[in-house]
Amino acid sequence: MEIEEISSSEALPLLSLNHISLLCRSVAISARFYEDILGFVLIKRPSSFKFNGAWLFNYGVGIHLLENNSVNEYDMLFLSRPINPKDNHISFQCTDIGVVKMRLQEMGIKYVTAVVNEGRIRVDQLFFHDPDGYMIEICNCENIPVLPISSPFLPELPISSCFKEPKGSTCKKMVDSCGQMENAMMENLSMEMMNFSF
Repeated sequence: MEIEEISSSEALPLLSLNHISLLCRSVAISARFYEDILGFVLIKRPSSFKFNGAWLFNYGVGIHLLENNSVNEYDMLFLSRPINPKDNHISFQCTDIGVVKMRLQEMGIKYVTAVVNEGRIRVDQLFFHDPDGYMIEICNCENIPVLPISSPFLPELPISSCFKEPKGSTCKKMVDSCGQMENAMMENLSMEMMNFSF
């Protein structure tokens, strides 16, 4: 079999993130967690699979659970450990971090919080473990506009008044303003790409 060398200047022709795959001690327990806590839905998986697992889907991404019968009780992943926001994790955006905190407290799920400040923009983060010790983050990360580092000609984007007045501002205002910033960034990036293509 010949391995084709991939040019470092050309990225793979990818479309999107399809799924993440997680080893778990109990498919039933982990599937229930992702259904009940995070709102995922069980979907059909190929009948040709001869191992215990489950596929779940929501928010445009899948989670594939694989039961690992060989996991022993001393495996590092499954050992109870402190919640560390700098650990490997998957992150989900939410509409209301306060509601998330309240629901996790009601369910008795331990979590830690963190705040990221970027200028006048604030991002609230909340971290907790799933039943197998995988880190989950819930945040309002959409507050930070997505701006590519590689573009040297980015215009200074206006900060919407909803960032100047965090009290009383609504989620819709914040989403709209971030959408405006991202649109301005994408328009600028498109213009740059057209300039480079000639």
